Amino acid sequence: MEPMKLVETTPGKFSLLLNAGDTRVDELVEGLGHEPNGYFWEGVARFLVKASDPGLEARFSYDPEGGMFCAYGTDRAALETLAALLLPLTSDGDRMRELVAAAEAEGFEFDD
Repeated sequence: MEPMKLVETTPGKFSLLLNAGDTRVDELVEGLGHEPNGYFWEGVARFLVKASDPGLEARFSYDPEGGMFCAYGTDRAALETLAALLLPLTSDGDRMRELVAAAEAEGFEFDD
């Protein structure tokens, strides 16, 4: 699951973490006019959930920072599904380019 990790922070509570700036697509994201920080990755996650699996939206919360993306909650399966949606984008420049273009075409704004 690199560069992400899913941790149990306390019994029954989980966090999906991604260190922003540690992905293979960081330079591409910058070239597309965005800062590859935790807030950008929250936008990626929100757009993916909306487009791919809207039922996930209420099953966890977000708490990004400049240097880290974080989604958290008690539903481990939902966070695992989110990780599966995000993981390809951390290393596949073509997929990231397509996602950013699709988001911008819909008027979606990344909060980066």
